[in-house]
Parts: sequence; C-alpha cells; structure tokens
Amino acid sequence: MSELYRFGVSLEKTLIEAFDRHIETQCYKSRSEAIRDLIREELIRKEWTEGGTVAGAIVMTYDHHKRELVNLLLDIQHDFQETIISTQHVHLDHHHCLEIIAVKGSSSSVEKLATTLKVQVGVKHLSLSISSAAEGTA
Repeated sequence: MSELYRFGVSLEKTLIEAFDRHIETQCYKSRSEAIRDLIREELIRKEWTEGGTVAGAIVMTYDHHKRELVNLLLDIQHDFQETIISTQHVHLDHHHCLEIIAVKGSSSSVEKLATTLKVQVGVKHLSLSISSAAEGTA
C-alpha cells in the first residue's frame, strides 16, 4: 500500500455493534480491513454498472453428451476471444464437465459472454465472479 489516510466515522451504536459481529464472523483482523473490502466492492460494482473494464471468472458445468453442445460452446468462446484470457476444462464424471473461463474486458462484453453461454441447452449451471481490472482502483 502506498500511503495510508486516517479518518473518523460516526455510527449509531447498534450499527457498529452489528458491524463488529460481521467482522468477527468473517475473521477480519480489524475494522479498517473490513471497511477497505466494502469500499473495494462498491467501486467494483460501480465499474460494472458504468461499463468499465473488469476481470473475472465464468464457472460453468454442462453435459458434454448433449448433441452439438461442446462445438457450440467452443464457437461462442471463439466469438469472444478478445474477452477470454484462458480456459480450463475438467471432466467431473462420464457426462459432466466443468469449464473455468478467465475473462477481462468491458463489463458489457463479459456479461454478454456469460449470458450467451448460460442459455445453451445442456448447460447445467453458470456463475460469474467479477473483480476490478483497472490499475489504481480498489
């Protein structure tokens, strides 16, 4: 961390007590760490809603025996090659695969990729985890 700035915050007693319980259950070492995470989360959410550059992971499971699904998923990934950084393919069992797709790009492109993959027949589940990709942010 480059420089630290200290500031005071005034909160109602019930709010700080609830926050302290949250800090304890999440195993934070201090209020400062918990507040930093909350601020980072809000800044990432802002980047997402304002169309900023984000990085993240798409995690999806699918039935690889579903007719033409594997080829369709590969075609979709090729259509989004400017957004996809890498992929990892895991065989879960005889019928099911797990695909982890690392992404970086505009929030709209990342969301469009995730949605396009998710709606394909044979995709069992898909989740998208987003983080900041911009330097100097969060």
